[in-house]
Amino acid sequence: MNERRPSERSLAAVWHPCTQMKAHEKMPPVAIARGSGAWLYDFEGRRYLDAISSWWVNLFGHANPRINAALRDQLERLEHVMLAGLTHEPVIELSEQLAALTGARLGHCFYASDGASAIEIALKMSAHYWRNRGLPRKHRFVALANGYHGETLGALAVTDLGLFKAPYADLVTDAAKVPSPDWRLAEPGETPADYAGRCAAALESHLQRHHTEIAALVVEPLVQCAGGMAMYHPEYLRRARALCERFAVHLVADEIAVGMGRTGTLLACEQAAITPDFLCLSKGLSGGYLPLSVVLTSDAVYRAFYDDDPARGFLHSHSYTGNPLACRAALATLAIFRDDDVIAANRARSEKLGRMLEPLARHPRVRAFRNTGMIWAFEVDSRDPQFARSFHAAALERGLLLRPLGNTVYLMPPYVLDDEQCELLASATLALVDAAG
Repeated sequence: MNERRPSERSLAAVWHPCTQMKAHEKMPPVAIARGSGAWLYDFEGRRYLDAISSWWVNLFGHANPRINAALRDQLERLEHVMLAGLTHEPVIELSEQLAALTGARLGHCFYASDGASAIEIALKMSAHYWRNRGLPRKHRFVALANGYHGETLGALAVTDLGLFKAPYADLVTDAAKVPSPDWRLAEPGETPADYAGRCAAALESHLQRHHTEIAALVVEPLVQCAGGMAMYHPEYLRRARALCERFAVHLVADEIAVGMGRTGTLLACEQAAITPDFLCLSKGLSGGYLPLSVVLTSDAVYRAFYDDDPARGFLHSHSYTGNPLACRAALATLAIFRDDDVIAANRARSEKLGRMLEPLARHPRVRAFRNTGMIWAFEVDSRDPQFARSFHAAALERGLLLRPLGNTVYLMPPYVLDDEQCELLASATLALVDAAG
């Protein structure tokens, strides 16, 4: 296929996500022609190290030959078929493999195409479960302060970022918020584990008062990503799991961004040795290739819907649910994790890149340098009111794709960086912080 260089008019035809379009008058979007490994290339041949995995989805590099081969094979077999009343091999195989990752404790998979849809499914399924169990009053939700779970109306209910939520406040049934265990909020001398325990005590107090009307607690395990890469101790998850069991409240683990190896284990919940009632996965699930999300849940939840009465079934659908191409991409992604022992390789890569980034931890303009698995983040003291935009533009000039969240700079690279690319990422980021206004 011939590469078509986008014109100014064609770029204006696209209404870009999470973007004030007027800003593109001064900084047009970068037109990407192709990708290879950790690199993206524009139409002039300039290359950019994809240091944020193209919005946290691309795990094993662009144009990965093994995922490409799986998709070519699937294209010759079946591109799509509805999943209502029909099924197909890739979705069955993927469901079995995902269930196995949880030790079969979450043995039922419900598919959609994006993370927000997965959250919607988990919320609806939880509330419907309690209705089917004869407890219709349990239809409200609890979430962490400063959390993000998507931008559809249901997902916004459990999101706590005003920039995304405030314009639609009249449309949203708001969830209760409990303190975030973000260790940056700890008192001087208080350890991350101690602070996690204090936040868990606040959760306990809330559940004691309101558990009869609460269907589920929704959390991003270990890292609240869009909320500024807030990191916390696994003790909070352990305590939250026990409290949910004690008060008959579901635990929804939003691992859309933090699952698939991003936090140092394949699933973030593994680090607390817990199993949620609902596990939401997306983003890296398909290796960054195709839209795919899934909600895994337990036999207990599944049985509450299993009945002769259609109204007791979970009547929720998406046209492209369980798309065969997306499922094959996910199967290829899981195969790479197994065959290449990716989790162990990432631990070594994280340690190596962490050592290279140590000068940032000591930088006079950097605050709260932190790391969990293959995520690094820090705040930059800056007088620039447009810091994120300026830093992003300066990074592109140095051949890096970085997209700060306010004054929070984060690195979330793909799992294929070699030593030279790690060194480039570390040295260029340090130079950017040095030069920031």
